[in-house]
Amino acid sequence: MDGRNPKERTASEYERILEDALALKAISVSEGLFLYEKSPLPYLVFYADLIRKKLHPGDRAGWIIDRNVNITNVCFSQCAFCNFCRRKNSEEAYVTTFDEYRQKISELFALGGDQVLLQGGMNPELGLSFYTDLFSRLKKEFPALKLHALGPPEVVYLARKEKLSFRRVLTELVGAGLDSLPGAGAEILSDRVRKILSPHKATTDEWLDVMREAHRLNLPTSATMMAGHIETPEERITHLKLLRDLQAEKPEGSYGFITFVPWPFQDKDTRLSRESGIFNSMTNTGYIRLIAISRLMLNNIPNIQASLLTVGRDTAMMSLHAGANDLGSVMIEENVVSAAGVTTIFGAEEIKSVIKEAGFVPVRRNQKYEPVE
Repeated sequence: MDGRNPKERTASEYERILEDALALKAISVSEGLFLYEKSPLPYLVFYADLIRKKLHPGDRAGWIIDRNVNITNVCFSQCAFCNFCRRKNSEEAYVTTFDEYRQKISELFALGGDQVLLQGGMNPELGLSFYTDLFSRLKKEFPALKLHALGPPEVVYLARKEKLSFRRVLTELVGAGLDSLPGAGAEILSDRVRKILSPHKATTDEWLDVMREAHRLNLPTSATMMAGHIETPEERITHLKLLRDLQAEKPEGSYGFITFVPWPFQDKDTRLSRESGIFNSMTNTGYIRLIAISRLMLNNIPNIQASLLTVGRDTAMMSLHAGANDLGSVMIEENVVSAAGVTTIFGAEEIKSVIKEAGFVPVRRNQKYEPVE
């Protein structure tokens, strides 16, 4: 931070900070917070859109076909916002069988997709060899399959369980077939927040350290944020700065963070809403503002993905005019946010229709954000 209180700034500073952002300069937390809290939304949207056009000339917006398959719903973390996880002795506990993977992946290929997002709980019964065996077997049976799997919390958990470094765990997973690492489990990169929401999950530094090692290994990664619960605006902006600073460390030529994906907290029947009375505080307009400030702050992360699944058609369309350049996946299967209230699933024609209605050209892409036929 630069020591300036956002409230001490004047409206005359909007243009200077926005012009710095447009020049892809790194604006400070104080400057970002000032824009986020005080700037009229049209200013943010206009400049964020200019940055999007600078990074992605033309009016193309990306989308992808993949499938979210949950490895297990057993998790010791029991995060306050998660309805999906179960304890190991629950009657609803499961570990996905290989026959189930075979069926789900065959359906994915039939629909034209070639990537699975493999995530799930941190199951105390599953060690590193379980994941390396699974990845190797999946790649052997489906050589064209792309594995976008696990996330920093699982890597931290496996490193603790096996008494290995983060780098060694990642190296083993990559050797078994891991193609890219999702930015799962970031929520808000503030230990104050994490101690309340997910005290048993990776700390802020651990999450960042896993991603740092992934970037050194040139493993493509994404970054995320779950907002609209107990975090402050400053913690949101600090989250963005932490991502930007880590991206600046990546070795030259490394993929690093390819994209940033923010979404609002889904509160239906969560322990956080039931026991603490905490509900999603993010309005549609608030989400647009978050997309815009993300584009302004993240000068070195090339893509911003709006969460069509959680914000819906209209807000997603507006996001494409506020700095986002992607609407994410055709969700053939999704179980985690669905367990907290999301009911809308978009097919290929629907997601292309949303992009077209927003005035953009839909471009199907892969996890590296490369266009595919």
